[in-house]
Amino acid sequence: MPATPHVERHFLGSETVRDVVIGMSDGLTVPFALAAGLSAAVTSTQIIVTAGLAEIAAGAIAMGLGGYLAARTDQEHYDSEQRRESWEVDNLREAEVAEVREIFAGYGLQDAALEAVVTALSANKKPWVDFMMRFELGLEKPDPRRAPLSAATIAASYLVGGLIPLLPYMILDDLPTALRYSVACTGLALAVFGAVKGRLTGISMLKSGFQTSLVGGLAASAAFYLAHLFG
Repeated sequence: MPATPHVERHFLGSETVRDVVIGMSDGLTVPFALAAGLSAAVTSTQIIVTAGLAEIAAGAIAMGLGGYLAARTDQEHYDSEQRRESWEVDNLREAEVAEVREIFAGYGLQDAALEAVVTALSANKKPWVDFMMRFELGLEKPDPRRAPLSAATIAASYLVGGLIPLLPYMILDDLPTALRYSVACTGLALAVFGAVKGRLTGISMLKSGFQTSLVGGLAASAAFYLAHLFG
């Protein structure tokens, strides 16, 4: 009787989720705080909508650019360390062989088995350098498409998140009512967003939803009261 196939399920989109979290959480809280603060200083929802849309556009561009530069920095750092490691393999061979031996010894290899693995790995420069990058320096090779993808993901997430607290002001003319609906919509969006994030990452949806709502709510509340305090 054939054994039941072992299917491993691992979530591999952590970087994308991180970008969505960065963009969505800021998009939900910053425009909400701006709209809530302005609601105490102006009487027209049109002004709040105009200011909110301008902030969302500027925030999405700034956040996207920040994501792009961060990803490019990771790529440049990896390339720099790879060149350094390649030079060390060429010019400090014995020291690098000793480092490989030390790494494998840490995994329990000994004697002839250890020497066979070290000899096999050090016979080919490219896998040797790749091995050292990962196991000596702890660096994974970045995806070359990561920078533009990160920028687009963060910017789009910020845009979507920012429109949620602003939507009631677009629909309603009464400021107090629009503010109440904005608070409700933002709180619900934070809870749903947290639950979805938990589902994708294998964390309890209830726990993740609560944590996201709590953190986002505290951030939005702090920004709201600061906007009133200095407004």
